[in-house]
Amino acid sequence: MDSSASLYRSALVWDQVFPATEVCGSWDAHFQALDGMRRRGYHAVSVTVAYDPEDTQTALNRLSVWRRFLSRNAEKYVLLDQAEDAERAWRESKLAVGFHFQGTTPFGRDLGLVEIFYQLGVRYALLAYNQRNHAGDGCHEPVQSGLSRFGRELVVEMQRVGMLVDCSHTGDRTAREAFEMAAAPIIYSHANAARVHAHERNITDEMALACAGTGGVVGVNGIGWFLGQGPDLAALLFRHVDHWVQLLGPHHVGIGLDAVTDPANTLAAVRRDPVKWPADQGYQADSLPACGPDSLEALTGLMQRAGYGEEDCRAILGENWHRLAREAWKPTRLIP
Repeated sequence: MDSSASLYRSALVWDQVFPATEVCGSWDAHFQALDGMRRRGYHAVSVTVAYDPEDTQTALNRLSVWRRFLSRNAEKYVLLDQAEDAERAWRESKLAVGFHFQGTTPFGRDLGLVEIFYQLGVRYALLAYNQRNHAGDGCHEPVQSGLSRFGRELVVEMQRVGMLVDCSHTGDRTAREAFEMAAAPIIYSHANAARVHAHERNITDEMALACAGTGGVVGVNGIGWFLGQGPDLAALLFRHVDHWVQLLGPHHVGIGLDAVTDPANTLAAVRRDPVKWPADQGYQADSLPACGPDSLEALTGLMQRAGYGEEDCRAILGENWHRLAREAWKPTRLIP
Protein backbone atom coordinates (compact mmCIF):
# COMPACT_ATOMS: atom_id res chain seq x y z
CA MET A 1 0.00 0.00 0.00
CA ASP A 2 1.49 3.40 -0.99
CA SER A 3 1.71 6.31 1.43
CA SER A 4 -1.41 8.10 0.16
CA ALA A 5 -3.51 4.95 0.44
CA SER A 6 -2.12 4.29 3.91
CA LEU A 7 -2.84 7.83 5.07
CA TYR A 8 -6.34 7.80 3.62
CA ARG A 9 -7.14 4.45 5.23
CA SER A 10 -5.97 5.68 8.63
CA ALA A 11 -7.79 9.05 8.53
CA LEU A 12 -11.24 9.92 9.81
CA VAL A 13 -13.10 10.59 6.55
CA TRP A 14 -16.15 12.87 6.74
CA ASP A 15 -18.11 13.97 3.65
CA GLN A 16 -20.55 16.73 4.57
CA VAL A 17 -22.92 16.35 1.59
CA PHE A 18 -24.66 13.28 0.16
CA PRO A 19 -27.72 14.58 -1.80
CA ALA A 20 -30.05 11.62 -1.28
CA THR A 21 -33.27 13.15 -2.60
CA GLU A 22 -35.64 11.93 -5.31
CA VAL A 23 -33.95 14.24 -7.82
CA CYS A 24 -30.65 12.41 -7.29
CA GLY A 25 -31.85 8.80 -7.32
CA SER A 26 -34.09 6.11 -5.82
CA TRP A 27 -34.09 4.91 -2.22
CA ASP A 28 -32.38 1.66 -3.24
CA ALA A 29 -29.70 3.56 -5.14
CA HIS A 30 -29.06 5.81 -2.15
CA PHE A 31 -28.82 2.87 0.23
CA GLN A 32 -26.34 1.11 -2.09
CA ALA A 33 -24.29 4.30 -2.44
CA LEU A 34 -24.16 4.64 1.33
CA ASP A 35 -22.80 1.11 1.69
CA GLY A 36 -20.25 1.92 -1.00
CA MET A 37 -19.05 4.90 1.05
CA ARG A 38 -18.65 2.68 4.10
CA ARG A 39 -16.62 0.14 2.13
CA ARG A 40 -14.42 2.89 0.63
CA GLY A 41 -13.33 4.10 4.05
CA TYR A 42 -15.87 6.79 4.93
CA HIS A 43 -16.62 7.20 8.64
CA ALA A 44 -19.21 10.01 8.57
CA VAL A 45 -21.53 11.52 5.98
CA SER A 46 -24.44 13.97 6.06
CA VAL A 47 -27.52 13.15 3.99
CA THR A 48 -29.78 15.72 2.32
CA VAL A 49 -33.28 14.80 3.47
CA ALA A 50 -35.09 17.78 1.88
CA TYR A 51 -34.38 20.89 -0.14
CA ASP A 52 -36.23 24.04 -1.23
CA PRO A 53 -39.15 24.21 -1.93
CA GLU A 54 -40.04 20.95 -0.13
CA ASP A 55 -42.21 21.25 2.95
CA THR A 56 -42.32 20.07 6.55
CA GLN A 57 -44.25 16.87 5.85
CA THR A 58 -41.82 15.79 3.13
CA ALA A 59 -38.89 16.33 5.48
CA LEU A 60 -40.57 14.35 8.26
CA ASN A 61 -41.38 11.47 5.91
CA ARG A 62 -37.80 11.25 4.67
CA LEU A 63 -36.38 11.44 8.19
CA SER A 64 -38.68 8.59 9.16
CA VAL A 65 -37.32 6.43 6.34
CA TRP A 66 -33.70 7.24 7.12
CA ARG A 67 -33.94 6.74 10.89
CA ARG A 68 -35.73 3.43 10.37
CA PHE A 69 -33.07 2.34 7.86
CA LEU A 70 -30.26 3.14 10.28
CA SER A 71 -31.90 1.33 13.19
CA ARG A 72 -32.51 -1.77 11.05
CA ASN A 73 -28.92 -1.82 9.80
CA ALA A 74 -27.08 -1.11 13.03
CA GLU A 75 -24.33 -3.57 12.11
CA LYS A 76 -23.20 -1.08 9.43
CA TYR A 77 -24.42 2.35 10.49
CA VAL A 78 -24.83 4.67 13.46
CA LEU A 79 -26.84 7.87 13.74
CA LEU A 80 -24.54 10.90 13.60
CA ASP A 81 -26.04 12.77 16.52
CA GLN A 82 -22.86 14.05 18.20
CA ALA A 83 -19.18 14.24 17.26
CA GLU A 84 -18.51 11.12 19.33
CA ASP A 85 -20.67 9.08 16.95
CA ALA A 86 -18.13 9.63 14.17
CA GLU A 87 -15.38 8.39 16.50
CA ARG A 88 -17.45 5.31 17.36
CA ALA A 89 -18.08 4.57 13.68
CA TRP A 90 -14.33 4.88 13.02
CA ARG A 91 -13.50 2.41 15.80
CA GLU A 92 -16.18 -0.09 14.75
CA SER A 93 -15.67 0.13 10.95
CA LYS A 94 -19.16 1.57 10.54
CA LEU A 95 -20.52 4.71 8.91
CA ALA A 96 -22.09 7.52 10.95
CA VAL A 97 -24.98 9.10 9.05
CA GLY A 98 -26.34 12.56 9.83
CA PHE A 99 -28.97 14.78 8.22
CA HIS A 100 -29.31 18.26 6.75
CA PHE A 101 -31.62 20.42 4.65
CA GLN A 102 -30.55 22.15 1.45
CA GLY A 103 -32.79 25.10 2.12
CA THR A 104 -35.12 26.31 4.87
CA THR A 105 -38.59 25.73 3.40
CA PRO A 106 -39.02 22.57 5.56
CA PHE A 107 -39.29 24.96 8.53
CA GLY A 108 -42.16 26.82 6.88
CA ARG A 109 -42.29 30.06 8.84
CA ASP A 110 -42.32 28.26 12.19
CA LEU A 111 -39.19 28.89 14.24
CA GLY A 112 -40.29 26.19 16.68
CA LEU A 113 -39.63 23.55 14.04
CA VAL A 114 -35.90 24.33 14.11
CA GLU A 115 -35.44 22.68 17.51
CA ILE A 116 -37.78 19.81 16.64
CA PHE A 117 -35.79 18.98 13.50
CA TYR A 118 -32.54 19.36 15.42
CA GLN A 119 -33.81 16.79 17.93
CA LEU A 120 -34.53 14.46 14.99
CA GLY A 121 -30.93 14.71 13.79
CA VAL A 122 -30.85 17.65 11.35
CA ARG A 123 -27.48 19.22 12.09
CA TYR A 124 -27.34 21.98 9.50
CA ALA A 125 -29.46 23.76 6.90
CA LEU A 126 -28.45 26.05 4.07
CA LEU A 127 -30.40 29.28 3.99
CA ALA A 128 -31.69 29.30 0.37
CA TYR A 129 -31.29 26.87 -2.52
CA ASN A 130 -30.55 28.89 -5.71
CA GLN A 131 -33.82 30.84 -5.49
CA ARG A 132 -35.45 33.27 -3.06
CA ASN A 133 -37.37 31.82 -0.11
CA HIS A 134 -38.74 33.17 3.20
CA ALA A 135 -35.23 33.54 4.66
CA GLY A 136 -33.31 35.21 1.85
CA ASP A 137 -31.99 34.96 -1.68
CA GLY A 138 -30.38 32.07 -3.54
CA CYS A 139 -27.24 32.43 -5.63
CA HIS A 140 -29.11 32.49 -8.97
CA GLU A 141 -31.39 35.43 -8.16
CA PRO A 142 -30.70 38.48 -10.39
CA VAL A 143 -31.42 40.86 -7.49
CA GLN A 144 -29.84 40.25 -4.09
CA SER A 145 -32.02 41.53 -1.24
CA GLY A 146 -30.30 39.91 1.73
CA LEU A 147 -31.80 38.28 4.81
CA SER A 148 -35.49 38.84 5.50
CA ARG A 149 -36.70 39.59 9.02
CA PHE A 150 -37.68 35.94 9.30
CA GLY A 151 -34.26 34.93 8.00
CA ARG A 152 -32.56 36.92 10.75
CA GLU A 153 -34.72 35.25 13.38
CA LEU A 154 -33.99 31.89 11.79
CA VAL A 155 -30.21 32.36 11.99
CA VAL A 156 -30.50 33.25 15.69
CA GLU A 157 -32.69 30.23 16.42
CA MET A 158 -30.54 27.77 14.49
CA GLN A 159 -27.43 28.89 16.34
CA ARG A 160 -29.27 28.80 19.66
CA VAL A 161 -30.15 25.12 19.31
CA GLY A 162 -26.79 24.08 17.77
CA MET A 163 -27.85 23.70 14.14
CA LEU A 164 -25.17 25.00 11.78
CA VAL A 165 -26.11 27.71 9.29
CA ASP A 166 -24.92 26.84 5.77
CA CYS A 167 -24.51 29.47 3.03
CA SER A 168 -24.01 27.10 0.07
CA HIS A 169 -26.39 27.90 -2.84
CA THR A 170 -27.13 31.19 -1.06
CA GLY A 171 -26.79 34.70 -2.49
CA ASP A 172 -23.79 36.75 -1.43
CA ARG A 173 -25.72 39.51 0.32
CA THR A 174 -27.82 37.04 2.29
CA ALA A 175 -24.68 35.13 3.29
CA ARG A 176 -22.77 38.30 4.17
CA GLU A 177 -25.55 39.47 6.48
CA ALA A 178 -25.60 36.06 8.16
CA PHE A 179 -21.83 36.26 8.74
CA GLU A 180 -22.19 39.75 10.21
CA MET A 181 -24.69 38.59 12.83
CA ALA A 182 -23.09 35.20 13.53
CA ALA A 183 -22.71 34.13 17.16
CA ALA A 184 -21.36 30.69 16.15
CA PRO A 185 -19.49 29.18 13.17
CA ILE A 186 -21.22 29.31 9.78
CA ILE A 187 -20.25 26.90 7.00
CA TYR A 188 -20.22 26.44 3.26
CA SER A 189 -20.90 22.70 3.17
CA HIS A 190 -20.11 22.45 -0.56
CA ALA A 191 -18.83 25.52 -2.39
CA ASN A 192 -15.94 25.85 -4.81
CA ALA A 193 -13.74 28.83 -5.62
CA ALA A 194 -14.99 31.37 -8.15
CA ARG A 195 -11.37 32.45 -8.60
CA VAL A 196 -10.56 28.96 -9.94
CA HIS A 197 -13.76 28.50 -11.98
CA ALA A 198 -16.29 31.28 -12.57
CA HIS A 199 -19.82 30.09 -11.79
CA GLU A 200 -22.69 31.66 -9.83
CA ARG A 201 -22.69 28.64 -7.51
CA ASN A 202 -19.03 29.13 -6.63
CA ILE A 203 -18.03 31.72 -4.06
CA THR A 204 -15.59 34.61 -3.98
CA ASP A 205 -12.51 34.78 -1.81
CA GLU A 206 -14.23 37.52 0.19
CA MET A 207 -17.14 35.23 1.11
CA ALA A 208 -14.84 32.34 1.99
CA LEU A 209 -12.77 34.59 4.27
CA ALA A 210 -15.95 35.85 5.96
CA CYS A 211 -17.02 32.24 6.56
CA ALA A 212 -13.64 31.33 8.05
CA GLY A 213 -13.84 34.46 10.17
CA THR A 214 -16.82 32.96 12.02
CA GLY A 215 -14.78 29.82 12.71
CA GLY A 216 -16.46 27.96 9.86
CA VAL A 217 -15.31 25.46 7.23
CA VAL A 218 -15.65 25.53 3.43
CA GLY A 219 -16.35 22.11 1.89
CA VAL A 220 -15.18 21.42 -1.66
CA ASN A 221 -17.82 20.24 -4.15
CA GLY A 222 -17.02 17.38 -6.56
CA ILE A 223 -19.55 18.14 -9.32
CA GLY A 224 -17.94 18.92 -12.68
CA TRP A 225 -20.16 21.93 -13.38
CA PHE A 226 -18.44 23.70 -10.48
CA LEU A 227 -14.93 22.25 -10.86
CA GLY A 228 -14.07 23.59 -14.31
CA GLN A 229 -12.80 21.99 -17.49
CA GLY A 230 -10.27 19.17 -17.66
CA PRO A 231 -9.98 15.41 -18.05
CA ASP A 232 -8.69 14.74 -14.51
CA LEU A 233 -11.50 15.48 -12.06
CA ALA A 234 -9.40 14.68 -8.99
CA ALA A 235 -6.81 17.22 -10.16
CA LEU A 236 -9.57 19.82 -10.61
CA LEU A 237 -10.89 19.01 -7.14
CA PHE A 238 -7.40 19.54 -5.73
CA ARG A 239 -7.14 22.94 -7.45
CA HIS A 240 -10.13 24.14 -5.42
CA VAL A 241 -8.86 22.51 -2.22
CA ASP A 242 -5.47 24.13 -2.69
CA HIS A 243 -6.95 27.52 -3.44
CA TRP A 244 -8.93 27.44 -0.19
CA VAL A 245 -5.96 26.13 1.78
CA GLN A 246 -3.70 28.91 0.53
CA LEU A 247 -6.38 31.51 1.31
CA LEU A 248 -7.92 30.19 4.54
CA GLY A 249 -5.42 27.72 5.96
CA PRO A 250 -5.92 23.93 6.12
CA HIS A 251 -8.14 24.02 9.20
CA HIS A 252 -10.98 25.79 7.40
CA VAL A 253 -11.30 23.36 4.45
CA GLY A 254 -13.29 20.12 4.20
CA ILE A 255 -15.03 17.73 1.84
CA GLY A 256 -18.64 18.07 0.61
CA LEU A 257 -18.64 16.10 -2.64
CA ASP A 258 -22.40 16.27 -3.32
CA ALA A 259 -22.10 13.06 -5.39
CA VAL A 260 -25.43 12.04 -6.96
CA THR A 261 -26.36 8.37 -7.29
CA ASP A 262 -28.34 8.65 -10.55
CA PRO A 263 -26.85 11.34 -12.85
CA ALA A 264 -29.39 10.69 -15.64
CA ASN A 265 -32.29 11.30 -13.26
CA THR A 266 -30.63 14.46 -11.97
CA LEU A 267 -30.03 15.81 -15.48
CA ALA A 268 -33.68 15.18 -16.38
CA ALA A 269 -34.84 17.06 -13.26
CA VAL A 270 -32.52 19.96 -14.05
CA ARG A 271 -33.89 20.26 -17.58
CA ARG A 272 -37.45 20.34 -16.25
CA ASP A 273 -36.73 23.35 -14.04
CA PRO A 274 -34.52 25.91 -15.84
CA VAL A 275 -35.53 28.61 -13.36
CA LYS A 276 -33.92 26.80 -10.44
CA TRP A 277 -31.00 25.61 -12.59
CA PRO A 278 -30.46 28.33 -15.26
CA ALA A 279 -29.29 27.23 -18.69
CA ASP A 280 -26.73 30.04 -18.88
CA GLN A 281 -24.89 28.43 -15.96
CA GLY A 282 -24.21 25.22 -17.87
CA TYR A 283 -26.77 23.01 -16.16
CA GLN A 284 -28.29 21.83 -19.45
CA ALA A 285 -25.20 19.78 -20.35
CA ASP A 286 -25.49 16.23 -21.68
CA SER A 287 -23.48 14.71 -18.84
CA LEU A 288 -22.80 15.20 -15.16
CA PRO A 289 -19.11 14.44 -14.49
CA ALA A 290 -18.28 14.30 -10.81
CA CYS A 291 -15.75 13.21 -8.22
CA GLY A 292 -17.26 10.43 -6.13
CA PRO A 293 -16.08 8.82 -2.89
CA ASP A 294 -13.46 6.83 -4.80
CA SER A 295 -11.68 10.10 -5.67
CA LEU A 296 -10.59 10.94 -2.13
CA GLU A 297 -7.62 8.57 -2.07
CA ALA A 298 -6.31 10.23 -5.25
CA LEU A 299 -6.94 13.64 -3.66
CA THR A 300 -4.87 12.54 -0.66
CA GLY A 301 -1.99 11.68 -2.98
CA LEU A 302 -2.22 15.05 -4.71
CA MET A 303 -2.17 16.84 -1.37
CA GLN A 304 0.91 14.90 -0.29
CA ARG A 305 2.74 15.59 -3.54
CA ALA A 306 2.00 19.29 -3.10
CA GLY A 307 3.76 19.19 0.27
CA TYR A 308 0.78 18.99 2.62
CA GLY A 309 1.71 17.45 5.96
CA GLU A 310 -0.12 14.45 7.38
CA GLU A 311 -1.96 16.57 9.96
CA ASP A 312 -3.25 18.94 7.27
CA CYS A 313 -4.41 16.06 5.05
CA ARG A 314 -6.30 14.52 7.97
CA ALA A 315 -7.88 17.88 8.80
CA ILE A 316 -9.22 18.32 5.26
CA LEU A 317 -10.40 14.70 4.90
CA GLY A 318 -12.58 14.91 7.97
CA GLU A 319 -11.09 16.27 11.17
CA ASN A 320 -12.25 19.81 10.47
CA TRP A 321 -15.91 18.77 10.27
CA HIS A 322 -15.35 16.62 13.35
CA ARG A 323 -13.89 19.59 15.27
CA LEU A 324 -16.78 21.82 14.24
CA ALA A 325 -19.30 19.23 15.43
CA ARG A 326 -17.59 19.14 18.83
CA GLU A 327 -17.66 22.94 19.04
CA ALA A 328 -21.12 23.75 17.71
CA TRP A 329 -23.53 20.84 18.18
CA LYS A 330 -25.51 20.72 21.40
CA PRO A 331 -26.85 17.58 23.13
CA THR A 332 -30.28 16.30 22.16
CA ARG A 333 -32.98 14.96 24.47
CA LEU A 334 -34.42 12.32 22.16
CA ILE A 335 -33.22 8.73 22.41
CA PRO A 336 -31.68 7.77 19.00
